[in-house]
Amino acid sequence: MRRRSIFNGLHKSLKSCLCHKTNSYALSPPTPFQKLGSIWIPSRQKSSGGRRPKKKIYHRVQDLDRAMDLQKKPSLILQLKSILQSQKNQSLLLRDLEKEVGFVQKWNFMSVIEKYPAIFRVGGGSNTRTPPFVAFTAKAEKIAREEAEARELMEPILVKNLRKLLMLSVDCRVPLEKIEFIQNELGLPQDFKSSLIPKYPDFFSVKDVNGKAYLLLENWDSALAVTSREERLRVEGVPSINPLKRNARISKDGNFFGPFAFKMCFAAGFRPNMSYLEELEKWQRMEFPSPYLNARRFEIADPKARKRVAAVLHELLSLTMEKRMTSAQLDAFHSEYMLPSRLLLCLIKHHGIFYITNKGARSTVFLKDCYNGSNLIEKCPLLSFHDNFVALSGRAPIDSCTVMPSSQLFT
Repeated sequence: MRRRSIFNGLHKSLKSCLCHKTNSYALSPPTPFQKLGSIWIPSRQKSSGGRRPKKKIYHRVQDLDRAMDLQKKPSLILQLKSILQSQKNQSLLLRDLEKEVGFVQKWNFMSVIEKYPAIFRVGGGSNTRTPPFVAFTAKAEKIAREEAEARELMEPILVKNLRKLLMLSVDCRVPLEKIEFIQNELGLPQDFKSSLIPKYPDFFSVKDVNGKAYLLLENWDSALAVTSREERLRVEGVPSINPLKRNARISKDGNFFGPFAFKMCFAAGFRPNMSYLEELEKWQRMEFPSPYLNARRFEIADPKARKRVAAVLHELLSLTMEKRMTSAQLDAFHSEYMLPSRLLLCLIKHHGIFYITNKGARSTVFLKDCYNGSNLIEKCPLLSFHDNFVALSGRAPIDSCTVMPSSQLFT
């Protein structure tokens, strides 16, 4: 009898424990989880009927990921070219290579020297009194001389883009150290502070503000306060007034024929439903202030101001040579352009306009409408020169890319 009562007591206590555990699971909040290889972090939602909740996935664009892979070898070739050009006799002792690039990178450059004898030659050695050195081949040296002409053609483009960069900022000034941070992306020469800025005193000046050197805009030019998006719409003949709904609807790829619309380039795996397209059409139709107006005039909670932020990011990326920047570089301009605190989420939200890739040492943000597959659609003179130099390695030139027309160089 006593054994039966003990058994009943254990049974009741176990049953109550299980009931308590079940209730605690039902009442506990959902736990977030992250999908490996994805940027979006979804949360577990309540489900009914035993169905799993949908996972939000950031769709990859293989062509733009490939663009990052394709630049690895050319970037090493061009970096070694710059190192050799900085030397007095345009040659470098192999024993000094480590001083220029570091111990780890030295072996990558040694591999490049060995792999591309059409560009780099090795001289000296045990049979001569001269220590081993690396220099250009005769053909590479001839093409390297063409860089001066490319730089000359780039100068009006650089001046124009620098002025636009300053006009976008809230106070028409940007710290010089931040300009240096993106100087390679802009195509600026290494000595731009002494060779370019003093040459145009009517446009630029350098002043000390609270102990920090700033690049200031001297004169505002309303003719430059036109975005690349607006230029594209003008070329395409888009009217300045939104068409009526019955006359124009958004297409399945998200594109809309209107004056406030952005070109959308969704990933191949993304399939928008009708409700998404209806919301996107409202957003594409919505007018917004110009990125060249002072951001302090607008409330960030205003939907029009939030759309303006997307336009600012679009214009910033369009001013770079390759229409891309690292996430860290964009993040560095928070205060100058009053970018949102959650910049990454803003870029992800507008995934039809921007693309974030984790390929390479740092995450990079692409401007999608400037690319056709892995290829940049329009190239400035400096990028065209880079292509010609790298072509000596046996890499075929990209036919689908076009050189920037001469009519756009001096506008």
